[in-house]
Amino acid sequence: MLVTQPSAFAEAPRSPLPEESLPTWKEIVSPAEPFLQAVAERLRGQINAFERDIAAYAEYALTNQGKQLRPVLVALSGGACGPVEDAHITAAVIIEMVHLATLVHDDVMDEAQIRRGRPTLAANWGSEISVLLGDCLFAHAVELAAGFPSTEVCRAVSAATKAVCSGEILQTQRRRNFELSRAEYFQVIQMKTGELFALSCDLGAFLSGAGALQRSALRQYGLAIGTAYQVYDDCLDLYGSESLAGKSLGTDLAKGKLTLPLLLALEQARPAERSSIEAMVRDWIPGHFPKLHHLLDRYQTREGSRQAVQDYLSMAGDALGGLPDSICRRSLAGLCGYLSRQTAALGIPA
Repeated sequence: MLVTQPSAFAEAPRSPLPEESLPTWKEIVSPAEPFLQAVAERLRGQINAFERDIAAYAEYALTNQGKQLRPVLVALSGGACGPVEDAHITAAVIIEMVHLATLVHDDVMDEAQIRRGRPTLAANWGSEISVLLGDCLFAHAVELAAGFPSTEVCRAVSAATKAVCSGEILQTQRRRNFELSRAEYFQVIQMKTGELFALSCDLGAFLSGAGALQRSALRQYGLAIGTAYQVYDDCLDLYGSESLAGKSLGTDLAKGKLTLPLLLALEQARPAERSSIEAMVRDWIPGHFPKLHHLLDRYQTREGSRQAVQDYLSMAGDALGGLPDSICRRSLAGLCGYLSRQTAALGIPA
């Protein structure tokens, strides 16, 4: 049976990633290129499943993909365990559709104007249509999952979707909660981001006929690298640029979301500085950035956040240890190096 419930990590080890030349994104995904093209084509084909009068909204949402990280994980995990077949394409489409639905809803809640370099669905057509379109995407993904011969796939997708939405609810409940712990923060990001990465790896392995040990290893890899990715993305909201991110920045602060750099600063700050940080977050304006960056740098929160990314990337790399050597396994390991380099590009010292 597919393991779909989010689990808490133990204290992450602080062993560094192995020293090796870091591959480019193109080199990492090269084994999956034909697969990714097939996923994009099939995703576009899903537009016809929607009512004619709302097809334009569905097309806008379904054709604005980024790096297709989750389909990449389906393909590479499947390829690391056996043959990759048409069922993997369908699984990747389902997971990507769930992911795109969450982005549509996120942009409504965050009042974001830009996503992947263009106006969000909500910016173009308003929040009401966007929320309902996101619901349609969720429902259609589950409908596709129900088409598999085994109910196991549908159950896994449904449970993962529930975990993602539950994580978003918890994050919303905890806005401007300045007593938030690091454990609570990691619980949320494992649910809202790590879970779909884990599902991608587990379904990819399952559909290739992998045994329980390989599936468990790949699920742990996905959960760890997904958690690392979300810490990176949270840092991007603080330290990146819209040209680099391709989306609105500062939305976490505007909505009172306490991400790891802020938590690290709040843990260490003197009472007056802590009060200053809390006041800025309660009444956030972009003009607060210089003062906030000064306080965050005082407590080396970029370095601390980078270390957290590295810890989870090390966990992800360790999880691959029991898999046989293959080009797909090497690409999965390469993803860790790529994300490490992306994190360093935010100005977090290597």
